[in-house]
Amino acid sequence: MRIAYLVFLSVLSSMGFAQTAKYSNAFLNIGVDARALGMSNSVVGHVGDATAGYWNPAGLARIEGYDFAAMHAEYFAGIAQYDYLSGVMPISTGVVGISLIRFGVDNILNTTRLIDENGNVDYNRITRFSAADYAMLVSYARTLGVEGLSVGGNVKVIYRQIGDFADAFGFGLDAGVQYRTGKWAFGATVHDVTTTVNSWVFNTRDLEDIFEQTGNDLPQNGFEITLPRMQLGGGYSFDLNDNLILLTELNAEVTFDGERNTLISSSWASVTPMFGFEIGWKKLVFLRGGVGNFQKETDFDGSRYTTFQPNIGVGFSYYGISIDYALTDIGDQSGAVYSNVFSLKFHLDKKR
Repeated sequence: MRIAYLVFLSVLSSMGFAQTAKYSNAFLNIGVDARALGMSNSVVGHVGDATAGYWNPAGLARIEGYDFAAMHAEYFAGIAQYDYLSGVMPISTGVVGISLIRFGVDNILNTTRLIDENGNVDYNRITRFSAADYAMLVSYARTLGVEGLSVGGNVKVIYRQIGDFADAFGFGLDAGVQYRTGKWAFGATVHDVTTTVNSWVFNTRDLEDIFEQTGNDLPQNGFEITLPRMQLGGGYSFDLNDNLILLTELNAEVTFDGERNTLISSSWASVTPMFGFEIGWKKLVFLRGGVGNFQKETDFDGSRYTTFQPNIGVGFSYYGISIDYALTDIGDQSGAVYSNVFSLKFHLDKKR
């Protein structure tokens, strides 16, 4: 227990300086909506429901009524909880929406006061705390003079908290564009387009003694910068017969924060491709699949090979209510525990 506490302190201290962090606000890269996750996040071109506020705000312009979406997922064998809720409504000049996200680990043991003033171990002094990340996205989208073309953007507010030890506020902007012509759909989203800055404040009052005993420097208030990240995509819809429709989309995520372990990587940018499909029967029942998260791995003998993450999902839609399920990280391809994801969407026509 003492070792776990010291590890926590070392992580906390490493955050106490201004930096451009490669995985800053990484909880916003997980993804929302079981439908999108089942298609390996390949939705930036055709997304057109309440979840577009997350994937591509320009897609909100296609909504003609009121849309709502919710999702719950658990990661790391249920240790981490991920929750998402969004709502969208039309206004005279376009469409507005709001999305709320929480990713947190609760009931973490706080052993900072495990030992009393006399040097005795007292388990009654153990308390619990949460480490949680929150985000609110306020979205706006509208169509332009060109048929099939829409644009949108997000104002993003972030709050991150580590119990009473530290918290941070951050602000950023996202921008997106979408174009549809016939059965083709294209889209692009730039997250953190102007960079997103988190301002960290640390409460070290209760930590000074243990930091001094372990030879660590107390963390200082500072800033964490998230660099822009772009997702591009294009898709096509096939009419297989009167009842079956096949939707396919190819996406690519481009990051600019240094070389990553991706299929295409360089010091300037790294690119991760992803592909997804959806087969719909009478717009009632859907089967989905996709591949993504391509990485280069090294075997024990020094040989190099490429791994990937497959995803599958199913969905049901009836009278504006959609229930979707996705199974991600199948076969433990990326070294993490697979997750079962459920989401619910509700659409209410404006005429109603």
